[in-house]
Amino acid sequence: MKTFTLNQFLTMFAATCVTCSCFAQEKSKFEITPAADIVSSYVWRGVYQTSASVQPCVKASYAGLSLTAWGSTDFNTTAKEFDLTLGYTTGGLTLAVTDYWWAGEGNQYGNYSANHFFEGTVGYNFGESLPLYINWNTMFGMDGDKNAEGDQQYSTYIEAGYGFKVSDVDVTTSIGVSPWTGMYHKEGKDGFALSTLSVKASKSIRFSDSFSLPVFAQAIVAPNRDNVFLVFGVSL
Repeated sequence: MKTFTLNQFLTMFAATCVTCSCFAQEKSKFEITPAADIVSSYVWRGVYQTSASVQPCVKASYAGLSLTAWGSTDFNTTAKEFDLTLGYTTGGLTLAVTDYWWAGEGNQYGNYSANHFFEGTVGYNFGESLPLYINWNTMFGMDGDKNAEGDQQYSTYIEAGYGFKVSDVDVTTSIGVSPWTGMYHKEGKDGFALSTLSVKASKSIRFSDSFSLPVFAQAIVAPNRDNVFLVFGVSL
């Protein structure tokens, strides 16, 4: 089976997205957006990753295209993650490819087959009239997503969420499933799995007329891994 380097794949994806963006009717502008979260623990799709962490992000966007760099570093180990996502959004539809690297400090970033994970995403957000979103995420390529027999698992995580307000608090409820055996499964489990049930509440705490601080708390149940989490975070 032919394999592609990250640069080859991102070049093809970008060319496709640029072609699509030519049909956009609205005026576009180039934007760069920095952000960061500080979280009490890092939990990803029902799987515990690290303890308290800082998670910076920078996003460049233009005409529906975006390139996002996201990272996570905890405060007491060598855990380190660096992810790149190339995406295209039109209306409520989002297409994206992500290169995950979470091998940690001291490991080679350039060793793609061993230390990287590639993922394709298709998502749809139904908008304000129906605050529902659905995302389909599937891993492809690289050695990390292969099973003991060396076969690609195409590990898949599907998440649906619904948002609403309670007073001045934004609440998002979500459910995540893994439709077949893959990296999200606890050892010894296979087939369809209920990965996460989550409730997230977000609120901006106002300290003065000119300064407020967004905070959130999230309760996560991970049935497939027989685990639960309560995460607190601050967004900067």
